[in-house]
Amino acid sequence: MLRHLSLTSRLTAFFTMVAAAVVLGLGFLLVVATDQHFLELDRTTLRDKKLLIENILTHAESPEDARRRLNEALNHHHGLYALVKDEKGATLFQSDGFSPPETPDPKHDSPDEQALEAWRAGGSDLHAIRFQAHMANSSAAALEISIAVETDHHKQFLSNLRRSLAIYAAVATLVSGLLGWFAAHQGMAPLRAMKTRAAAVTGLQLQERMPVEAVPIEMADLAQELNHMLDRLQEDFRRLSEFSSDLAHELRTPISNLLTQTQVTLSAKRDTDTYRDILASNAEELQRLARMVSDMLFLAKTERGLDLPHKERFSAATEVRALLEFYEVVAEEKNIRLSAHGSGEIQGDRLMFRRAVSNLLSNALRHTPEGGDIQVEVSREENAVRVTVENTGGEIDPKELPRLFDRFYRADPARTHPGSDGAGLGLPITKAIVEAHGGKVTASSEHGKTRFCLAFPLETRPH
Repeated sequence: MLRHLSLTSRLTAFFTMVAAAVVLGLGFLLVVATDQHFLELDRTTLRDKKLLIENILTHAESPEDARRRLNEALNHHHGLYALVKDEKGATLFQSDGFSPPETPDPKHDSPDEQALEAWRAGGSDLHAIRFQAHMANSSAAALEISIAVETDHHKQFLSNLRRSLAIYAAVATLVSGLLGWFAAHQGMAPLRAMKTRAAAVTGLQLQERMPVEAVPIEMADLAQELNHMLDRLQEDFRRLSEFSSDLAHELRTPISNLLTQTQVTLSAKRDTDTYRDILASNAEELQRLARMVSDMLFLAKTERGLDLPHKERFSAATEVRALLEFYEVVAEEKNIRLSAHGSGEIQGDRLMFRRAVSNLLSNALRHTPEGGDIQVEVSREENAVRVTVENTGGEIDPKELPRLFDRFYRADPARTHPGSDGAGLGLPITKAIVEAHGGKVTASSEHGKTRFCLAFPLETRPH
């Protein structure tokens, strides 16, 4: 049932129950304490009257003198009764209208106090004690004495007190409930403000943030975490928007070329060789699109956290030399010298490592002028193995370096070769692979040399 109630209603119910428990508990303690107080007053009164009766009997000269003195001392006390009998059961003194029961119920008994009994006589409730006393100058047996005091006025007071406390408890509980609702409603105001701001967040309006400074300390962490979440969403949405825009731009040109070429071909009858050439050209463009889509799918996986398919320890230098042999024919055509030196082992995926270094070598071959050099160095440091690919050629503007690893990004047109079929995804894929290994990639360009450094940790960390 509680799960269907709002947080304000739950807090209100909790405050109301706590207030009711506190008020009722205090009322119960007050009634019990008052009852005990009245009981102690009755015991003190009866003890005083006992001492008075014993004093009268001690100084009485005869039974008649004792009766007279007892009558003078006790009869004018309202609600006080006494009964004095001798050993034969004859009444020496008896208050008007007082007839004690034969079998009274004990109210309280302790070793060091006179037994206090509860009587019901003449329609009234009484507290009484019984004791024995001797008359002076008398050899007769001890007298049996009973003293009682009415408790009706005490019970009437307790009844009125209970009634007043019940009314007060009901009113106090109701007021506490209302105040609890007001406090809970006001306390939830920051949550309502956060709800309003969260409702204003849309795909076109992601700049809204939760008011961290304006909320209580208990909600500040929640507001801060929500702001971090919105920051991540805004960044991811920005990257997604840029990715979609870049993707549309990259796909528009080849698709437009394919469509235009196909429409022109179909506009007139062609010979078989012409159709074959056009289909071959279209096949090349479709292969380029297929590679682009494959690269984009790979990058999409890295956005969700890429797991290494096959982890193993391998020699980075061996893999680098194998790649240099593969690119040796291309390098010879451009009269570019390839060299590798150093050693080091990497814990990771061998094929992904080859792809990352291959992207860098392919990129270096495109941008290294004829007669230039490409050097690959593998070195082991304290916590990482570094693979550095360095090539000679034109320098990259330092302002462009931070964006080299953005998807679909190409440096200035002067560095772009018309014959290149790159889509601007090679370096982003390289970065994704290195980060999947728990490493880091950096780039620098100065003094006529461009250098890319891949740092792989000695032990692969979670991505």
